Amino acid sequence: MLEIFQYDFMIRAFIAGTITGVIAPIVGSFLVVRRLSLMAETLAHVSLLGVAIGLFAGVQPVFTATATAVLASLGIEKIRTGKKIFGESALALFFSGSLAVASILISLSNGFRSSLFSFLFGSVTTVTQTDLILIAVLAFVIIAAVFLTYKELFLVSFDEELAQTGGINARLINLILVILAAITVSLSIRIVGILLIGALMIIPVVTAVQLAKSFKQVLGYSIAASLLSVISGLFTSYYFDLPSGGTIVCIALGLFLISLIVSKIRE
Repeated sequence: MLEIFQYDFMIRAFIAGTITGVIAPIVGSFLVVRRLSLMAETLAHVSLLGVAIGLFAGVQPVFTATATAVLASLGIEKIRTGKKIFGESALALFFSGSLAVASILISLSNGFRSSLFSFLFGSVTTVTQTDLILIAVLAFVIIAAVFLTYKELFLVSFDEELAQTGGINARLINLILVILAAITVSLSIRIVGILLIGALMIIPVVTAVQLAKSFKQVLGYSIAASLLSVISGLFTSYYFDLPSGGTIVCIALGLFLISLIVSKIRE
């Protein structure tokens, strides 16, 4: 079974997958508590626009996807806090708008490319050394940011008004959260794919919620569920010649069903 590690591209995929398996549920936990689960899905579609821009312009798609997602996250938060448009409406604007522009760029670049397909559904063979370095550096930034602002993120996520009363700049913390979500989404598309990264950020967290008794347990259990899904998914996709993204998310869904059963038994 360990013959899989004879190939450099699989080693890179496992390293990138492990990093993704850690950062996705960390950021996803705050999004779930903040009731912004659809933010991950919206930013994933914005990342598709970034990938399309990269392919059209001949630039590394991961760079353009990250930049586009971060800019969109700032725009979403600006509109959402403007009080004139509901949060769900702001997400819908960017969700549909980015998809529309991406479809035009894809059409102008001679249609649906195989490279674009790998971004949509994930492909372990496409993780390059440059991707790996970028993923590692930005993952360190994400973990450091969460560590340094954990208390503020926790309070704002659970009760924004109480956090503001305590002197916390809730607007700044919300901006930090959506930027971290944008970076996480853009870094994860190589492994899981644009269409499925939202699921990897949310499903392990929802799984953990069924079993955990505190927020710290939610973080720990969701990381464990995410890593189990990613690592077993990569093994399964390699030996059965299946898409890595779909396999990972299916395993995550299976773990969620198990957590529901365990939760019912506990009750």
